[in-house]
Amino acid sequence: MATIRNSDPQVLTDSAPHILVVDDDRRLRDLLRKYLVGNGFRVTTAKDGQDAREKLKGLAFDGIVMDVMMPGESGLELTLSLRETSDVPILLLTAMGEAEDRITGLERGADDYLPKPFEPRELILRLQAILRRGKQQTPAPLTDQPISLGLCRFTPARGELSQGETHIPLTDGETALLTLFAEKPGVVISRLELAERTGARQERSIDVQITRLRRKLEEDPKSPRYLKTVRGRGYVLWPD
Repeated sequence: MATIRNSDPQVLTDSAPHILVVDDDRRLRDLLRKYLVGNGFRVTTAKDGQDAREKLKGLAFDGIVMDVMMPGESGLELTLSLRETSDVPILLLTAMGEAEDRITGLERGADDYLPKPFEPRELILRLQAILRRGKQQTPAPLTDQPISLGLCRFTPARGELSQGETHIPLTDGETALLTLFAEKPGVVISRLELAERTGARQERSIDVQITRLRRKLEEDPKSPRYLKTVRGRGYVLWPD
Protein backbone atom coordinates (compact mmCIF):
# COMPACT_ATOMS: atom_id res chain seq x y z
CA MET A 1 0.00 0.00 0.00
CA ALA A 2 1.20 3.51 -0.72
CA THR A 3 2.47 5.54 2.20
CA ILE A 4 -0.39 6.83 4.33
CA ARG A 5 0.02 10.35 5.54
CA ASN A 6 -2.34 11.67 8.18
CA SER A 7 -4.81 14.21 6.83
CA ASP A 8 -5.62 17.39 8.68
CA PRO A 9 -7.49 16.40 11.85
CA GLN A 10 -11.24 16.86 11.75
CA VAL A 11 -13.77 17.27 14.52
CA LEU A 12 -15.87 14.10 14.44
CA THR A 13 -19.53 14.03 15.44
CA ASP A 14 -21.97 11.20 16.10
CA SER A 15 -23.29 11.73 12.55
CA ALA A 16 -19.91 10.88 10.99
CA PRO A 17 -19.96 7.47 9.23
CA HIS A 18 -18.84 4.69 11.58
CA ILE A 19 -16.47 2.23 9.89
CA LEU A 20 -15.28 -1.15 11.15
CA VAL A 21 -11.73 -1.94 9.98
CA VAL A 22 -10.92 -5.68 10.12
CA ASP A 23 -7.30 -6.71 9.50
CA ASP A 24 -4.91 -9.06 11.28
CA ASP A 25 -1.95 -6.76 10.48
CA ARG A 26 -1.80 -4.43 13.47
CA ARG A 27 0.37 -1.85 11.73
CA LEU A 28 -1.95 -1.59 8.72
CA ARG A 29 -4.99 -1.61 11.00
CA ASP A 30 -3.65 1.37 12.97
CA LEU A 31 -2.62 3.23 9.81
CA LEU A 32 -6.07 2.77 8.29
CA ARG A 33 -7.73 3.94 11.49
CA LYS A 34 -5.64 7.12 11.62
CA TYR A 35 -6.16 7.88 7.94
CA LEU A 36 -9.91 7.30 8.03
CA VAL A 37 -10.32 9.37 11.19
CA GLY A 38 -8.31 12.12 9.50
CA ASN A 39 -10.82 12.04 6.64
CA GLY A 40 -13.92 12.41 8.77
CA PHE A 41 -14.85 8.83 9.71
CA ARG A 42 -15.42 7.30 13.12
CA VAL A 43 -13.45 4.05 13.27
CA THR A 44 -13.50 0.85 15.31
CA THR A 45 -10.93 -1.86 14.59
CA ALA A 46 -10.94 -5.65 14.85
CA LYS A 47 -8.00 -8.03 14.55
CA ASP A 48 -9.85 -10.96 12.95
CA GLY A 49 -13.27 -12.37 12.11
CA GLN A 50 -14.09 -13.41 15.67
CA ASP A 51 -13.16 -9.98 17.02
CA ALA A 52 -15.26 -8.38 14.27
CA ARG A 53 -18.29 -10.44 15.24
CA GLU A 54 -17.98 -9.29 18.84
CA LYS A 55 -17.82 -5.64 17.74
CA LEU A 56 -20.82 -6.11 15.44
CA LYS A 57 -22.90 -7.45 18.32
CA GLY A 58 -22.65 -4.25 20.31
CA LEU A 59 -22.13 -1.49 17.75
CA ALA A 60 -23.81 -0.23 14.59
CA PHE A 61 -21.62 0.44 11.57
CA ASP A 62 -22.18 2.32 8.33
CA GLY A 63 -19.50 0.33 6.49
CA ILE A 64 -16.81 -2.33 6.84
CA VAL A 65 -13.27 -2.29 5.41
CA MET A 66 -11.95 -5.84 5.66
CA ASP A 67 -8.90 -7.85 4.64
CA VAL A 68 -9.58 -11.12 2.81
CA MET A 69 -6.64 -13.18 4.02
CA MET A 70 -6.92 -13.52 7.81
CA PRO A 71 -6.22 -16.41 10.19
CA GLY A 72 -9.33 -18.33 11.15
CA GLU A 73 -12.41 -16.99 9.38
CA SER A 74 -11.42 -15.27 6.13
CA GLY A 75 -12.86 -12.00 4.92
CA LEU A 76 -14.76 -13.87 2.20
CA GLU A 77 -16.32 -16.26 4.72
CA LEU A 78 -17.29 -13.44 7.08
CA THR A 79 -18.78 -11.43 4.19
CA LEU A 80 -20.93 -14.37 3.10
CA SER A 81 -22.09 -14.93 6.67
CA LEU A 82 -22.93 -11.26 7.26
CA ARG A 83 -24.99 -11.11 4.08
CA GLU A 84 -27.46 -13.56 5.63
CA THR A 85 -28.66 -10.83 8.00
CA SER A 86 -27.09 -7.51 6.99
CA ASP A 87 -26.62 -5.21 4.01
CA VAL A 88 -23.90 -3.10 5.62
CA PRO A 89 -21.58 -1.93 2.80
CA ILE A 90 -18.37 -4.00 2.69
CA LEU A 91 -15.11 -3.06 0.99
CA LEU A 92 -12.65 -5.97 0.75
CA LEU A 93 -8.88 -5.46 0.75
CA THR A 94 -6.67 -8.18 -0.68
CA ALA A 95 -3.29 -8.92 -2.16
CA MET A 96 -5.09 -11.12 -4.69
CA GLY A 97 -5.78 -8.95 -7.71
CA GLU A 98 -6.91 -11.49 -10.28
CA ALA A 99 -10.32 -10.97 -11.88
CA GLU A 100 -11.61 -14.32 -10.59
CA ASP A 101 -10.72 -13.35 -7.02
CA ARG A 102 -12.59 -10.07 -7.36
CA ILE A 103 -15.62 -11.85 -8.80
CA THR A 104 -15.58 -14.30 -5.88
CA GLY A 105 -15.65 -11.39 -3.44
CA LEU A 106 -18.59 -9.76 -5.21
CA GLU A 107 -20.46 -13.06 -5.37
CA ARG A 108 -20.06 -13.42 -1.61
CA GLY A 109 -21.79 -10.06 -1.20
CA ALA A 110 -18.98 -7.49 -1.09
CA ASP A 111 -19.81 -4.03 -2.42
CA ASP A 112 -16.34 -3.33 -3.76
CA TYR A 113 -12.88 -4.85 -3.94
CA LEU A 114 -9.56 -3.00 -3.64
CA PRO A 115 -6.34 -4.93 -4.44
CA LYS A 116 -3.17 -4.23 -2.48
CA PRO A 117 -1.10 -2.13 -2.81
CA PHE A 118 -3.56 0.74 -3.15
CA GLU A 119 -3.54 4.49 -2.95
CA PRO A 120 -5.11 5.67 0.32
CA ARG A 121 -7.12 8.32 -1.52
CA GLU A 122 -8.65 5.63 -3.72
CA LEU A 123 -9.74 3.79 -0.56
CA ILE A 124 -11.54 6.93 0.64
CA LEU A 125 -13.25 7.48 -2.72
CA ARG A 126 -14.39 3.87 -3.02
CA LEU A 127 -15.63 3.85 0.58
CA GLN A 128 -17.56 7.08 0.06
CA ALA A 129 -19.10 5.63 -3.12
CA ILE A 130 -20.44 2.46 -1.47
CA LEU A 131 -21.78 4.49 1.46
CA ARG A 132 -23.65 6.77 -0.97
CA ARG A 133 -25.13 3.78 -2.80
CA GLY A 134 -26.31 2.37 0.51
CA LYS A 135 -28.21 5.59 1.25
CA GLN A 136 -29.89 5.65 -2.15
CA GLN A 137 -32.17 2.70 -1.44
CA THR A 138 -35.70 3.73 -2.34
CA PRO A 139 -38.42 2.32 -0.08
CA ALA A 140 -41.30 0.75 -1.95
CA PRO A 141 -44.91 1.51 -1.05
CA LEU A 142 -45.94 -0.41 2.05
CA THR A 143 -49.13 -2.37 2.58
CA ASP A 144 -50.65 -4.12 5.59
CA GLN A 145 -51.93 -6.93 3.38
CA PRO A 146 -49.64 -9.98 3.74
CA ILE A 147 -48.87 -12.12 0.73
CA SER A 148 -48.85 -15.89 0.94
CA LEU A 149 -45.92 -17.86 -0.47
CA GLY A 150 -46.60 -21.48 0.36
CA LEU A 151 -45.71 -21.96 4.01
CA CYS A 152 -44.32 -18.41 4.20
CA ARG A 153 -46.07 -15.07 4.61
CA PHE A 154 -44.56 -11.67 3.87
CA THR A 155 -46.00 -8.46 5.32
CA PRO A 156 -44.53 -5.45 3.43
CA ALA A 157 -45.70 -2.88 6.01
CA ARG A 158 -43.47 -4.53 8.61
CA GLY A 159 -40.90 -5.99 6.25
CA GLU A 160 -41.43 -9.35 7.93
CA LEU A 161 -41.20 -12.84 6.50
CA SER A 162 -42.52 -15.66 8.64
CA GLN A 163 -43.29 -19.35 8.50
CA GLY A 164 -45.99 -20.11 11.02
CA GLU A 165 -44.81 -18.55 14.28
CA THR A 166 -41.18 -18.51 13.14
CA HIS A 167 -39.67 -15.20 12.05
CA ILE A 168 -37.29 -15.50 9.07
CA PRO A 169 -34.61 -12.77 9.15
CA LEU A 170 -34.15 -10.66 6.02
CA THR A 171 -31.46 -8.18 5.09
CA ASP A 172 -32.50 -4.65 4.09
CA GLY A 173 -31.85 -5.51 0.46
CA GLU A 174 -33.95 -8.67 0.60
CA THR A 175 -36.78 -6.75 2.28
CA ALA A 176 -36.65 -4.08 -0.43
CA LEU A 177 -36.77 -6.73 -3.16
CA LEU A 178 -39.70 -8.61 -1.66
CA THR A 179 -41.58 -5.36 -1.07
CA LEU A 180 -41.11 -4.38 -4.70
CA PHE A 181 -42.25 -7.80 -5.90
CA ALA A 182 -45.27 -7.59 -3.56
CA GLU A 183 -46.15 -4.27 -5.21
CA LYS A 184 -46.22 -5.99 -8.62
CA PRO A 185 -47.24 -9.65 -8.13
CA GLY A 186 -47.18 -11.61 -11.38
CA VAL A 187 -45.32 -8.81 -13.20
CA VAL A 188 -41.86 -9.49 -14.63
CA ILE A 189 -39.36 -6.95 -13.29
CA SER A 190 -36.01 -6.50 -15.00
CA ARG A 191 -32.74 -6.82 -13.11
CA LEU A 192 -31.97 -3.20 -14.02
CA GLU A 193 -35.23 -1.94 -12.50
CA LEU A 194 -34.70 -4.07 -9.40
CA ALA A 195 -31.19 -2.64 -8.99
CA GLU A 196 -32.36 0.95 -9.50
CA ARG A 197 -35.44 0.67 -7.28
CA THR A 198 -33.66 -1.06 -4.40
CA GLY A 199 -30.35 0.83 -4.57
CA ALA A 200 -28.39 -2.34 -5.31
CA ARG A 201 -24.70 -2.09 -6.12
CA GLN A 202 -25.08 -3.62 -9.58
CA GLU A 203 -27.36 -5.95 -11.51
CA ARG A 204 -25.18 -8.95 -10.63
CA SER A 205 -25.82 -8.35 -6.92
CA ILE A 206 -29.56 -8.75 -7.62
CA ASP A 207 -28.88 -12.32 -8.77
CA VAL A 208 -27.02 -13.00 -5.52
CA GLN A 209 -29.86 -11.63 -3.40
CA ILE A 210 -32.46 -13.58 -5.39
CA THR A 211 -30.51 -16.78 -4.71
CA ARG A 212 -30.49 -16.02 -0.97
CA LEU A 213 -34.20 -15.18 -0.98
CA ARG A 214 -35.05 -18.47 -2.66
CA ARG A 215 -33.26 -20.35 0.09
CA LYS A 216 -35.60 -18.68 2.58
CA LEU A 217 -38.82 -18.85 0.52
CA GLU A 218 -38.73 -22.02 -1.52
CA GLU A 219 -39.00 -25.67 -0.55
CA ASP A 220 -36.65 -26.39 -3.49
CA PRO A 221 -34.56 -23.27 -4.27
CA LYS A 222 -33.17 -24.92 -7.43
CA SER A 223 -36.69 -25.34 -8.80
CA PRO A 224 -38.49 -22.24 -7.49
CA ARG A 225 -42.26 -22.12 -7.33
CA TYR A 226 -42.77 -18.51 -6.22
CA LEU A 227 -39.75 -16.42 -7.20
CA LYS A 228 -39.14 -17.33 -10.82
CA THR A 229 -36.60 -16.34 -13.47
CA VAL A 230 -37.94 -15.22 -16.83
CA ARG A 231 -35.00 -15.75 -19.15
CA GLY A 232 -33.82 -12.57 -20.84
CA ARG A 233 -36.37 -10.41 -19.01
CA GLY A 234 -35.91 -10.58 -15.24
CA TYR A 235 -37.75 -12.03 -12.27
CA VAL A 236 -41.38 -12.43 -11.23
CA LEU A 237 -43.10 -13.29 -7.95
CA TRP A 238 -46.12 -15.60 -8.08
CA PRO A 239 -47.88 -15.57 -4.68
CA ASP A 240 -50.59 -18.09 -3.84
